Amino acid sequence: MIRNILGSLVALAGAASAVLSPFRDWYDGRAGQDYRVRDLFGGITATESGVLVSILLPFLFAALLVIAGVVLRSRIAVALAGLVVLGFTILWMVRQGQAEGALTVGGDGAGVQVGVANALAGGVLMLIGALLMRGRGAGARSQDRARARREREREREPVEPYAAPSADQVDTWPPTQEPGMSTHTSPWPEPEVDPYTGPDPHDPRTRSYPQAERGPEPGDPRDPVHPPHRPPER
Repeated sequence: MIRNILGSLVALAGAASAVLSPFRDWYDGRAGQDYRVRDLFGGITATESGVLVSILLPFLFAALLVIAGVVLRSRIAVALAGLVVLGFTILWMVRQGQAEGALTVGGDGAGVQVGVANALAGGVLMLIGALLMRGRGAGARSQDRARARREREREREPVEPYAAPSADQVDTWPPTQEPGMSTHTSPWPEPEVDPYTGPDPHDPRTRSYPQAERGPEPGDPRDPVHPPHRPPER
């Protein structure tokens, strides 16, 4: 993570240096924005150039590549941007040397000036930033391993058929598996069944013991309370 941040800062600094270099003097007081891109391939001329068709154009493209590489953490994009800046700068030096016969470096405003140094430094900084960045490969592989580990842990966890009920719906869990309309749970509590207390002793259909024998009826000779009376004699 720290390497990516440090490499991104170095690459962005190189991009800024490369973009600002065409606005400074490159050779004999002539700014880099005065050199046309086509002159780098056909030969340096004294014709003035517009800003958007000058050597600034490839440097802007390189800066966009650096920004994209920093966002996507792509070392290749950042390195390619550095090669673009260095390539166009070296190509200008070759064409300028052919036009002048030789390149000279002077401190009195003659020869190669500070704009070329800024362009070369920007390209080198972009390459250093690409080397410092770790890129997306290591981070993506670690994320893939973490995702695979989470999936394995999820597969090992027991799967509950029903989720735990909420506090206000305790009587509706688990849902019934009966077909038809009974698969829909009711929002109302289920009726409670009276606890079983055994057979009714007053119901002859539920009594499992023999009924007690009834006592003798009144007037029965076996009745000790009401013995039979003899008829009076005449």
